[in-house]
Amino acid sequence: MTAANPLYLLPVLLLLAVAAVIDFRQRRIPNWLTGALALTGLIQSLTPLHSCTITASLLGLLAGFALMFGQFAVGGLGGGDVKLLMGVGTWVGPLPLLLIFAATSVIGLMIVLTQAAWQGRLRLLFRNSALVAVNLAHLKQVGLEHMTATGQSCRSISRPLPYAVPVLIATVLVALSPWLCGGFLK
Repeated sequence: MTAANPLYLLPVLLLLAVAAVIDFRQRRIPNWLTGALALTGLIQSLTPLHSCTITASLLGLLAGFALMFGQFAVGGLGGGDVKLLMGVGTWVGPLPLLLIFAATSVIGLMIVLTQAAWQGRLRLLFRNSALVAVNLAHLKQVGLEHMTATGQSCRSISRPLPYAVPVLIATVLVALSPWLCGGFLK
């Protein structure tokens, strides 16, 4: 990310805020929104006031796909979540996207743990997580279909995580990190 000014990322943050609200309410992210996010990210990379170059933008798009595809393949998240991270990647490039992905994972974990504890399902969450981990470790023996079915049957919380919410929080944190970390992303 070449921009030292987080205002360059204001459009992506606004689109992510809309995605977070829709995802929180409907537990889905519309294609028009993820498409607009990716398209505007690619277009902004061609302007003089870009947050990253076109090369970094395209690499960010590919990194978003690579980071999310495995989880999507086993039914751990939906296609809108994959497209959302790909769209964010077009705005920030691959390295900041990796940081956003890591922060999203931690924030998402905190949300899920809090939600499971609130619903009195924390023990069930740990049991189901262990079951999914064992199936993942034996993926060659049990097969992808069995792994996906196990993941779908082991829901520990009443509603799935609105993934756009932790992505928004993580993106804001990474966008502000040059000021928090003394120029980490300059």
